[in-house]
Amino acid sequence: DLSQPVTINAFPLKPIAPYGDRLVVDLCIPGQEFCATGKASRPPVRQAAELTSKERDIVIAIDPGHGGDDPGALGPGQLREKQIVLQVARHLHRLVQAERGFRSLLIREGDYYLSLRERTAKARRVYPDALVSIHADSFKDTEARGASVYALSDGGATSEAAARVADRENAADLVGGYDHSIRLAGMDDNLARTMVDLTMTNALVQSLELGKATLAALGKLGPLHKRRVERAGFVVLKADWPAVLIEVGFISNPAEARLLATAAHQRKLAGAIFQGLRAYFYQQPPDGTYVAHHREPVTHTIVRGDTLSALAVRYRVSQRRIKELNGLRSDTIKVGQTLEIPPI
Repeated sequence: DLSQPVTINAFPLKPIAPYGDRLVVDLCIPGQEFCATGKASRPPVRQAAELTSKERDIVIAIDPGHGGDDPGALGPGQLREKQIVLQVARHLHRLVQAERGFRSLLIREGDYYLSLRERTAKARRVYPDALVSIHADSFKDTEARGASVYALSDGGATSEAAARVADRENAADLVGGYDHSIRLAGMDDNLARTMVDLTMTNALVQSLELGKATLAALGKLGPLHKRRVERAGFVVLKADWPAVLIEVGFISNPAEARLLATAAHQRKLAGAIFQGLRAYFYQQPPDGTYVAHHREPVTHTIVRGDTLSALAVRYRVSQRRIKELNGLRSDTIKVGQTLEIPPI
């Protein structure tokens, strides 16, 4: 993938703040100041004023499913999934763009076909902080109703329904005849598998958290088809950033289809999805973002299995800062206890 030779430098970093031991691998272009010595070096620590002036936006990739020759599921009166999800995506795009500290990329802007691989490639150009793929569900039982949220599975599907939905959405690429096999040229199979696992594990954990926040927001709007985040092998979610696939309702249910076709309900769906996204990112914003530097402290209620070290990693702050903010003298916490989590 490189257009010219590079110098490869690798060095370990000891644990600091919420981060554990790390291995840093630098690919350096010869002649640049960073690589002039031929040895790995670290960028200078930026001052607070510089950080403030360069606070970046959180980037959301919004992917309306299907399009063009692929209409998606069909509802009563020739209602097409591709039309509904594009309208919801457009409303969501406007909400994200209007929120300070956020911006979005609309993967499909009109009624045309994009393969699943092309959608991921378009998102990768901006390397988003999250991807939201929007769809409408369909089933032979016309009584089925409600929204669902899905994340990628690193194993089998969590339910028969999740497997069915994944098969249907992945089959959209048969229109373009695309092959989704991952090829890591020149790598031993075990090494390739390890590289993929390392890249995906953190994204999967974050995807589940994002899915929970989105599902909670959608649950306030109307009935849910699934009350937990389901998982299956969705091709469009196979990336190294948090990604969820949202089925906004059943187009096969006549009553729900009529609702999905209205602009008012489409705006409500977009609003609920946005509230889920906002809640997730204000709880654990990426480093260097406007949200990370301006959010208020959040609260966390301790559940069984929580530890201070785990909370520090989850919220990307140090244990010391959590203890100082809450006046804790030890690392002992109790189920039901409420802690304030300081901003990054």
